[in-house]
Amino acid sequence: MADFASLNLVEPLMQAVTESGYTKPTPIQAQSIPALLEGHDLLGLAQTGTGKTAAFVLPMLQRMMANRKQPQPKSARALILTPTRELAVQINDSIKTYGRHLPLRSTVIFGGVGSVPQINTMRRGIDFVVATPGRLLDLMNQGHVSLSSVEFFVLDEADRMLDMGFIRDIRKIVATLPVRRQTLLFSATMPNEIADLANSLLTKPKRVEVVPQSTTAERIDQIVYMVSKTNKRRLLAELLNGPGVTRSIVFTRTKRGADRVSEQLERDGIRSAAIHGNKGQSARQTALGSFRNGSVKVLVATDIAARGIDVDGISHVVNYDLPLEPESYVHRIGRTARAGATGIAISLCDGEERSLLRDIEKVVRMKIPVVDDHPLAKSSGGEAASGEQITLHRAQSIRQDQERTQERNPGRGPRRGGGNGGGHSGGDRNRGGQGRGERSHAPRGDRAPAKNADFRGGDFREQEARQPRTERAAQPRGEARADRSHNRQPEARDARPARRDDRPRRDEGGESRFEAERRQAGGQRNEVRRSEAPVRAAEPRREPVRPDGEHRRIDYRARAEQGERGKPGVHRGPGSSRPAR
Repeated sequence: MADFASLNLVEPLMQAVTESGYTKPTPIQAQSIPALLEGHDLLGLAQTGTGKTAAFVLPMLQRMMANRKQPQPKSARALILTPTRELAVQINDSIKTYGRHLPLRSTVIFGGVGSVPQINTMRRGIDFVVATPGRLLDLMNQGHVSLSSVEFFVLDEADRMLDMGFIRDIRKIVATLPVRRQTLLFSATMPNEIADLANSLLTKPKRVEVVPQSTTAERIDQIVYMVSKTNKRRLLAELLNGPGVTRSIVFTRTKRGADRVSEQLERDGIRSAAIHGNKGQSARQTALGSFRNGSVKVLVATDIAARGIDVDGISHVVNYDLPLEPESYVHRIGRTARAGATGIAISLCDGEERSLLRDIEKVVRMKIPVVDDHPLAKSSGGEAASGEQITLHRAQSIRQDQERTQERNPGRGPRRGGGNGGGHSGGDRNRGGQGRGERSHAPRGDRAPAKNADFRGGDFREQEARQPRTERAAQPRGEARADRSHNRQPEARDARPARRDDRPRRDEGGESRFEAERRQAGGQRNEVRRSEAPVRAAEPRREPVRPDGEHRRIDYRARAEQGERGKPGVHRGPGSSRPAR
């Protein structure tokens, strides 16, 4: 189509589109808006940056104005589900931008912030709700949100919802929606799970596919550097300092990795900010604001946090870590080359990520060019050649070691640690039996013969002269001890150094000098203590005394028979009585 005028939009919407600077619709807008204005369900396959937000916001605004009604309390007329907070904010801003001349209201519901303002906004009803599944379910379970009057339901970036594990929550939300509604589903890729979800949600949908499924935009130049893991940081800093890099996003696989890369870039003098799920909403908004206004040149992000980053002028996207899911590569590089611009996607691939690179190339249906002229980059051919040389050298070392072993022991099989023994692949047992490295010990032929000799206490005796184990075990302990002692060399016993004191180690009574001195000192202390202690005479045991001074013996059995209760040995005195119970 030539322009927006041919899409039959109402005047307030056309005015808002013109004020936003748009003159021609994108392919997905040109195909989606007419079908949605007719009330059809829609299945849209489009990457980010293709203008799909306006493709569903504009027709919903027009249909709401055509059927103007007051929203029900705690409910909304249109529900839009997004995977991240940033994307929810972006869509809400688009609704306000395109509906600036319409009396319609919208709000966002997501976690990371207080729920009281969201509850107050929903109390009297609203036209548009843009929400993430988690917080929306919480408010629904608390009775603050009702979806009984929803007329339009949009599921944006459904494939990312699947990756984040929101499919079960989405099904719970859909179960509360009215049957009569218009449903829209957008996704950049179409795995089997998303296809099943679309079949259960949509009714005779119109299918709109802007680009071939699971392919990347042609305006993005994609290259890959083969680099070791230790050189990634240096190469990243050099690339970001290169010419033409105005604003870039660096993707990492983990939240901790994003913080670490951001800190390293700051140390290298590159202004950067990290954004991921552990960051609070205010911190994420601050980082995005600094990235938009240019005070921060590089934004380091994870896959989930980067969803919804709608910033124009991103010249480069760098995959510091290749994604585990090849579809995530499509979402990553879609941050650049937006709104008809061009961009560059750079991937840093180490040896452990080669399989991930092959999966990505299958998804994008192209062979990504490899840059090998950088000093820190390694060419794939050179690396393979060096690997073949290492493998050949290792095989030769193993074979030579096996031949030396067979020469020394003709009648002996291979060692347990190498060749066919023990499941190891190397002649030596170092490094897991892989045979890496040279043997540091002397050959067995140069060492003392272990077959005909046995070392016992400093001399060698022939093995034939040794007694069998059973005979040695039958000997008394004393005899066995004496038998072992005569084998010691006399000069070894006499060569022991003399003690400083020639006095005997113990006296004739078997007591050492130290023990004797300690006993004498202890005895003197005990005598002093016994002499100073006062003598106390043993006092005879006394019986309980009556008030008149006479002793008596208490018959507890008789007291128990009389029903009297009291403490043993306590006399109540004359005149004291207690009635029997």
